[in-house]
Amino acid sequence: MQRLSGLDASFLYLETPSQVLHVCGLMVVDGSTMPGGYSFARFRDQLAARVALIPEFRRKLHNPLWNLSHPIWVEDTDFDLDHHLHRIGVPAPGDRTELSELCGHIAGQQLDRSHPLWQMYVIEGLASGEVAILLKMHHASVDGVGGASLITYLAGLAPDASPPDPGKDAHHNPEVPTQLSLLRSSVAALAKLPFEAVRLFPGLVEMAPRWIGKAVRGKGMPVPFTAPRTSLNGTITGHRSVAYVSVSLEDVKKVKDAFGVTVNDVVLAMCTGALRKFLSDRAELPADPLVATVPVSVLDRTERDHGANKVSAFFASLPTHLADPAARVFALAENNRLSKDHHRSIDADMLQDWAQFSAATTLGLAIRAYSRLRLAEKHPVVHNLVISNVPGPPMPLYLLGARITGLYPMGPVFHGAGLNVTVISNAGRVDIGLIGARELVSDLWPLADAIAPALDELLAASPTPSD
Repeated sequence: MQRLSGLDASFLYLETPSQVLHVCGLMVVDGSTMPGGYSFARFRDQLAARVALIPEFRRKLHNPLWNLSHPIWVEDTDFDLDHHLHRIGVPAPGDRTELSELCGHIAGQQLDRSHPLWQMYVIEGLASGEVAILLKMHHASVDGVGGASLITYLAGLAPDASPPDPGKDAHHNPEVPTQLSLLRSSVAALAKLPFEAVRLFPGLVEMAPRWIGKAVRGKGMPVPFTAPRTSLNGTITGHRSVAYVSVSLEDVKKVKDAFGVTVNDVVLAMCTGALRKFLSDRAELPADPLVATVPVSVLDRTERDHGANKVSAFFASLPTHLADPAARVFALAENNRLSKDHHRSIDADMLQDWAQFSAATTLGLAIRAYSRLRLAEKHPVVHNLVISNVPGPPMPLYLLGARITGLYPMGPVFHGAGLNVTVISNAGRVDIGLIGARELVSDLWPLADAIAPALDELLAASPTPSD
């Protein structure tokens, strides 16, 4: 029996029509590299062959009334690829504006929970002659790293690459359990919770004062509820705006080496510079730094082998108030060092362990009341946006034979933080996907267009060896 972890299930419980909690990946591909040339029928056949080997694409939720714990995954015995794969055309003239508007419309729609939680849209008619693929997967089934891995299962290092070896767990998900076995399993899981609380509580009591004290003394990550308020921070609806951009990984590494910082520091500095210009042009640049939530994978530190989401997060201070790009890099590097040390003082499994206590009814009612009462606009801002950096493939990949020329990930947005910026390295490029709540930020292209100049600004400000 494959039960969702509490953290995975929380993404189901916290989802509403306005706060949709799936992740998207926009891939632009060169169909001419497909053996025999691109056709939708050929693409569909290739996808069907891969999906048959990858259980994650064929599992669906099972959560009947007699299940007293988190839902379980089961094989969809009536799986129909045509429910998940769609062929559409982008409106003329097929430029980035039309593509982003179409992707924003699709990204704002909830996934049907009676089927496996993914959808793929093949978008034809681009002015460039390329084909766009938009893949949606629910956050309950993948995190950022997991989503990137699933894309690599659909891809290969050559146009005619063989399907991946699915390994020992291949082909099938668990079958639907009997009513009695599911009831017995869920009762056992429910009965363990009080003992788990007793086990976890001393660690929380010991950690909390130390963690809060470090934050208050300015020796760690920013304190939540201290972010400046901007127009990005309010109640959201299900409408989305989308943009994307790509920059040179070599240029990012030049800045990294010149300043002696990390790639992640440079990515955050680049985004900080773009946000500074974006907010300044909107006449709302705050005097204080923005605060970003930065999801991080704990896959290398976790002791839990259960669940799809192996993530935690830390708060990062983005020095948008500093005009000097070099000063922003140095400030970010120091702030990130403190934040990461602060974050690592928390057990890697704490979030996942405590998420086991999440309850569907309680969380669902709470998030709906939070939205209906527009509470995000009435309390201090927790954080301004989400910025995520996901490791990607260092070499060119071919999606079902078509070379991927752009790979733009997009995460969810939340009440109170209506912007998500997700970054992935891709064959010598750094591809960046931006998604926002459309009522809060109707046009993300000014922000996307500010990212490459922000990187140029960092290159120009980079110290030389004689400095």
